[in-house]
Amino acid sequence: MGIIIAIVVIVVLAFIWISIYNRLVRSRMNTQETWSQIDVQLKRRNDLIPNLVETVKGYANFEQGTLEKVIGLRNQIAQTPSENHAETMALSDQMTSSLKGIFAVAEAYPDLKANVQYSQLMEELSNTENKIAYSRQLFNSSTAAYNGKLQTFPTNMIAKMHHFQPSQFLETPEEEKAAPKVSFGPDGK
Repeated sequence: MGIIIAIVVIVVLAFIWISIYNRLVRSRMNTQETWSQIDVQLKRRNDLIPNLVETVKGYANFEQGTLEKVIGLRNQIAQTPSENHAETMALSDQMTSSLKGIFAVAEAYPDLKANVQYSQLMEELSNTENKIAYSRQLFNSSTAAYNGKLQTFPTNMIAKMHHFQPSQFLETPEEEKAAPKVSFGPDGK
């Protein structure tokens, strides 16, 4: 009778071990899948950049430095290994800032703003930027859930034995956290 109880206990413990291990694997895979969603949106944005550049190039006075910066960042993002999340997101943040620069500079060119292709590209880029922001939020939520499992008992013991590593959160750059400076008139009030 004692042997049967020992066998049952071993089977139950093995089932619990396997169950916890599988939940860790699913959580890690979910985190990786949410990163791939960011990657998809970054590729989509990178695919739109050449069309934007070609549309804007027709306006001779448009700032070449801004366009060159966008093209350079696009190339850097394309060459960055996808597993290097921190560098990819740092370049992506720079790209977002550069695109905002194009949007702002385009305000001075009424013909460009009236261009249908430019308007469509701006709308697509704006939608893609929103999807990137949502994907980043989803990645951080998935990372929090996964990292939480790595830190709670008894999952943390199994995670340590199987060498599960925590995922890094995507952080918002300090300059984007700062409140924008607003001026309500010539005297700054």
